[in-house]
Amino acid sequence: MGDVAGGEKPRKIIVAVDESEESMYALKWCLKNLVPKNPNSQHTLVLLHARRPILVYPGFDESAYVFSNDALASLQRRDGEVAQMVIQKAEKLCVEYDVKVEGRTENGDPRDVICEMVKALGADLLVMGSHGYGPITRTILGSVSNHCVQSASCPVLVVKMPKTT
Repeated sequence: MGDVAGGEKPRKIIVAVDESEESMYALKWCLKNLVPKNPNSQHTLVLLHARRPILVYPGFDESAYVFSNDALASLQRRDGEVAQMVIQKAEKLCVEYDVKVEGRTENGDPRDVICEMVKALGADLLVMGSHGYGPITRTILGSVSNHCVQSASCPVLVVKMPKTT
């Protein structure tokens, strides 16, 4: 990549967003601290939302099967609406900054999706929030940010929300 006006090399920054307060805080922090206020900037900010797969467990009789199909369709619709809402909310936060913004929603385990998209899009930096789960919850659910720090093919910045007193 060549230099652009002002001598800055264009960067592609991926910000992982979800419906949490922590991810929106990480986006705001990124915009305030990493995105130049240069109208000629050629930096790209990719707002990436990963939709977790919906797990369906088989029932023991036919009624559970019928219910599962209806419930599954309803959950998929709701997840699509949530994903659209998350991206729109994130895009609104970016309006006042002179940066190219791309919103993306991908399906799959967030740990894998985020790392795959970092590689596929050639990201220079991954920014994500920390939910601040305790050790027990983190052990059960797994830490998306920890996985990305260990596995992503670019530097990862984990933004922690300040504690409220």
